[in-house]
Amino acid sequence: MTATHKTVKHDVAGVFKNFQVHGEFDRAEPYGSGHINDTYLISTRQHKPDYILQRVNHNIFKNVPMLMDNIVRVTDHVRHKLTQLPGHDSQRETLTVIRAQDNKPYYQDVEGNFWRMYIFINHCQTYDLVDSPLKAFEGGRAFGQFQSLLTDLPGQPLFETIPHFHNITLRLERLEKAVFDDVAKRVHEVKSELSFVRELADSMKTILTLGAEGKIPQRVTHNDTKFNNVLIDNATGKGLCVIDLDTVMPGYLQYDFSDSIRTATNTAAEDEKDLSKVGMNIELFSAYTRGFLSQVKAALNPVEIAHLAPCANLLPYTIGVRFLTDHLEGDHYFKTHFTGHNLQRARAQLQLVKSIQQQLPAMQAVVDQVMQEK
Repeated sequence: MTATHKTVKHDVAGVFKNFQVHGEFDRAEPYGSGHINDTYLISTRQHKPDYILQRVNHNIFKNVPMLMDNIVRVTDHVRHKLTQLPGHDSQRETLTVIRAQDNKPYYQDVEGNFWRMYIFINHCQTYDLVDSPLKAFEGGRAFGQFQSLLTDLPGQPLFETIPHFHNITLRLERLEKAVFDDVAKRVHEVKSELSFVRELADSMKTILTLGAEGKIPQRVTHNDTKFNNVLIDNATGKGLCVIDLDTVMPGYLQYDFSDSIRTATNTAAEDEKDLSKVGMNIELFSAYTRGFLSQVKAALNPVEIAHLAPCANLLPYTIGVRFLTDHLEGDHYFKTHFTGHNLQRARAQLQLVKSIQQQLPAMQAVVDQVMQEK
């Protein structure tokens, strides 16, 4: 993983002193490509660990203390389970939260900003685009292992950090409100996109219906399983660690599977302008699905399995709806780099939905074959 060369806009050296760290602050660089939080790679002197320092966006995550309680519960449990499995490195295969000087898993500065820190996991990287079946398999295996290790998380259900995050019914209602309000005067730009979204709206509510009927269980789900939330080991090429745990909370397995398919199998970037380049690669779908199910299929019920392939388009559709809504509302949620960025993103996601729909028989055949294998 490499740092991005952008301006450091916070007093990260001052924030660093408020955590229980080893080594002295040397330098900080903005890091990663996330849309929501501000992330820095902190290098230290004396050959001590390097750290990832993040300012958590508390405008989006309204209860950071409970969010961090989720992360501590999940990472502690995964680390404990990994120590019991031969051949696993519990220090590199899950995030390690560094506590603040007051022993809380976060630090709140005088301006009200919330900060957290992890040990930096080196000699690995993330990928925005997947260029080989091996990478797809390893990403699937890592997310599948993450799911599997959390099937027995003790205690009360996790806190819902963003209520109804993947609730497509509510997302569609918000879209329609944005259309009605038209605060940015952009509805005239998106007539064809709105028509396509409305055409599929009822079918996209299948998972919510199955959950309400008790046919699929709520599980501990990551809820943001885009492929660049898996660290890939540089030396081995293995899927190493699942990161970005802000939205770990109760959810349905299809959410995690579908969001990974959205990014792991896409032949173009999330915001590709040339829609002819956007599509789902069935070979990458096969590899990801094999990796994912190799870890978690024993824990799934038949209804969950039956709706893996048919619901693989749910998250591309949901994210497309969210990008479209943000565009209509004036671009206040996702970070944008130019006017119309969210609309470009929305169009790319909806094009991916179309590609997935066209390949559903082949996708179902992959799932059926993997489930029949011992």
